Amino acid sequence: MKIATRKIWIWTRNTILALIALSLFLVILHRFVPVYFTPLMFIRALEQITDSKSAKIDHHWVPLSKISPYMAQAVVASEDNLFIEHNGFDFKQIDMAQKEAEKGKRIRGASTITQQTAKNVFLWPGKSYFRKGLEAYFALLIEFVWGKKRIMEVYLNSIEMGDGIYGVEAVALAHFNKHANQLSKQEAALIAATLPNPRKFNSARPSPYILRRQATIMSLMEKIAVVDFDKKEDKKKK
Repeated sequence: MKIATRKIWIWTRNTILALIALSLFLVILHRFVPVYFTPLMFIRALEQITDSKSAKIDHHWVPLSKISPYMAQAVVASEDNLFIEHNGFDFKQIDMAQKEAEKGKRIRGASTITQQTAKNVFLWPGKSYFRKGLEAYFALLIEFVWGKKRIMEVYLNSIEMGDGIYGVEAVALAHFNKHANQLSKQEAALIAATLPNPRKFNSARPSPYILRRQATIMSLMEKIAVVDFDKKEDKKKK
């Protein structure tokens, strides 16, 4: 009995260590290598096939330098206005979300851009505590290994922005017939306005609700400066 228990313990320990090593390898790899595919892309493609539709993955990786700075400004304003300051988690928003849930209000997300990036690149959609725990683990890793500039670059390239559309370059070409670096402030805010549900809301054909969100985001953008990620990282290293 003791021998069997010891074997199980050794197997469990080795499996956990192997998974940790794999996660570290993947995080370091994606620090330098573009993220061309994510689990969500395959899940959505499978859903399309299941629904007797053609699988669509419209994705074009571009470096952050070839994305309009308004786009980063817009998502920070709409999704995570403390992105530059926090270390991966906005505990104030988490606390507010928990209190609202306790009062019976509609449950809202409190995930930071870092957490969303961790989920998009390494995990799958879901609300289980196990997946959220893994999300927190990967969020800490990419904050430490990648830094804010790389996190924003991967986020803007991997996030779902329409039905089968992933990343800013793809949505800019599909909805505005231009490259990501040509997006205006208004277009960036419009794209950001759809992110809570990009398969329901379309930045090419915005509803009155999305236009109101766009106006709100543009107002918030006035209060948030365009982020110079290179300057921020140089300051952090000193």
